[in-house]
Amino acid sequence: MFFHNTLAIAGASLVAFSAAQGTWPTNIVGTWSTKSKSTVTGPGFYDPLNDKMIEPAHTGISYSFTGDGHYETAYYRAIANPVNPACPSGIMQWQHGSWIQNANGSLSLTPIAVDGRQLMSEPCNGKTGIYTRYNQTELFKWYEYLIDPYHNIPRLNLYKFDGSPLPPMYLIYSPPQMLPTTTLHPASTASSTAAANAKRGLSPEVPPILLSWSSDRHDEDIVHRINPERLWWVGLAFTGVGGLLYFGPRRLGMTL
Repeated sequence: MFFHNTLAIAGASLVAFSAAQGTWPTNIVGTWSTKSKSTVTGPGFYDPLNDKMIEPAHTGISYSFTGDGHYETAYYRAIANPVNPACPSGIMQWQHGSWIQNANGSLSLTPIAVDGRQLMSEPCNGKTGIYTRYNQTELFKWYEYLIDPYHNIPRLNLYKFDGSPLPPMYLIYSPPQMLPTTTLHPASTASSTAAANAKRGLSPEVPPILLSWSSDRHDEDIVHRINPERLWWVGLAFTGVGGLLYFGPRRLGMTL
């Protein structure tokens, strides 16, 4: 049985579902992306046939949900470096699996463990990055669906297990844009990959898909990279903001 509670948020109508275990509210179905709408789930972010990630033009987050319990996520984030703001790191993450809404209104997302992928890049620490499996279950304490009062389009607010919010996401596809919801890299494929890696001289103790990229290599199977020039510009932005925050008050005769 569903219980419908209508809330008013920023002048918009918000519907919150406190559903029974294992239900899937319809207002969350679709593909959602943060403001730049550049990071989006589906084949434009992860290529499962070639097992590689495709760098978006801008950082962002995207979630897709189906009405029968499947989901997919895409993350592309720059990580600030407080010691050297001009040298941020970049990280890309992709997962898919199953989701439910629990009786208390929270959302549980359980990924297909063998399919998740992560690419970590630290250009200032050398011309290598690490490409690994990624497996992280997620619990959202609650969510909000509303019509954004400024953009006049559906908006989704997700709140993590501790109540902290993710950046707001906006509906960009309905039905959702997703890769196949079944397992993309079954265990047999992982075993074959491990054998291939052993032939290439990679340590058998390293997870089978642990790969590195290098700017002077051309093997398409192992070149996975995030554009370091784009990260440099992000770092420059961090530096500029930090300078304004530091020097601005001093020029006004204030101390921090």
